[in-house]
Amino acid sequence: MSDVNAILLLSCADSKGIVAKISDFIFRRNGNIVHADQYTSKTDKLFFMRIEWELNGFALGRDEISAAFAPLAKQFKMKWDLHFTDYMPRMAIFVSKHLHCLHDLILRRHMGELASDVEAVISNHTDARDLVEQFGLKFFHFPITDKNKKQQEAKELKLLREMNIDLVVLARYMQVLSGNFLKYYPDKIINIHHSFLPAFAGGNPYQQAYNRGVKIIGATGHYVTAQLDEGPIIAQDVIKISHRDAVDAIQRKSKDLERIVLARALHLHLENRILVYGSKTIVFE
Repeated sequence: MSDVNAILLLSCADSKGIVAKISDFIFRRNGNIVHADQYTSKTDKLFFMRIEWELNGFALGRDEISAAFAPLAKQFKMKWDLHFTDYMPRMAIFVSKHLHCLHDLILRRHMGELASDVEAVISNHTDARDLVEQFGLKFFHFPITDKNKKQQEAKELKLLREMNIDLVVLARYMQVLSGNFLKYYPDKIINIHHSFLPAFAGGNPYQQAYNRGVKIIGATGHYVTAQLDEGPIIAQDVIKISHRDAVDAIQRKSKDLERIVLARALHLHLENRILVYGSKTIVFE
């Protein structure tokens, strides 16, 4: 418990005294605040906050904090979540034939850089099996066609429930998940899209970028919603290209970027630094 911190993520209508009340709640129980960040949307008059404090010496046990904080949350009509830094979410990675992001995530996990347990890798192809099993991870193959997609998604969901999966990462999974699938993991499915959204949404953004002669390409890590490639954006980055870059060169440069952006988006989620706000995110980096 000595190294464990509590993290409170919250949003509510903006008003005077919110920060003071929350800080006082922690102070009066002998808590030591180690990180605090806030944002106010002037347009919508909404307040957002991430605050983290040490549990060592805190007067409340971790199971008592929610009940103690609830009256204050009710007073300001807050939407809030409480997290603890020692919790390791159980993650499943979905992938198709493009394995560069999967390689990167597996290596980061192997080096202890991911605050998550990779419980399964799920694919509609078998290309990733050897890589996954080489690192002692579980691989599951669910081939998908237009005729069997609904049945295969049902099997995937059953597997995720049996494995108590908290988070799904689409590491270049070239399938569109159904609305029925998405409803089980709201704001818990992260996708990497190989363009700087909203530009070049949908398929084959490399060719689209080449055809338009753009000078910058990007990658986008975002939460998945029913609207294709329109979910709340978590992280983005760009790299320069020129008229000399053919489609394969654009693809090679983009792959490097996709690895970095997906890892960044995943770290922000795992560190509980994101509040979803309509079609956008508030990211406390």
